[in-house]
Amino acid sequence: MLGQLAAWLTRDLAPGVAAYQQSALGMSAGLIGMCIEEADRAVARRVEENAAIRGLLARGADLVEARLSARLQALAEGADASLLVSALEAVNAELRAALIDLHAAVEALDGEAARALEADIWAELRASTERRRLSAGTV
Repeated sequence: MLGQLAAWLTRDLAPGVAAYQQSALGMSAGLIGMCIEEADRAVARRVEENAAIRGLLARGADLVEARLSARLQALAEGADASLLVSALEAVNAELRAALIDLHAAVEALDGEAARALEADIWAELRASTERRRLSAGTV
């Protein structure tokens, strides 16, 4: 439905209005296209990201002090109980907060395992950014 609305704005409505209105309709159609793209991948992106972060937390639990380790292990063993975007986003926020704490702890540690985990945390943060990238032609 959103795709049809975007097409209607640009194909049917825009030709009959002034140039500045055509520009606004084109921008609106573009925003609708972004919404379509994000809605299509919203669940998959969050499930993939939550799994990746859980893996990092599990690895980090063996490297950090006991209190943080227990928290990381509990979160790593968790699961996405709901596929509602709002629920996945709430879990993601909790996992990201723990990842920040893990990252800070790992940066203060010496050793090859700490450096490898730190590199993998940075790699996941880059991958997370790429998952959010919108394609150029979304309409």
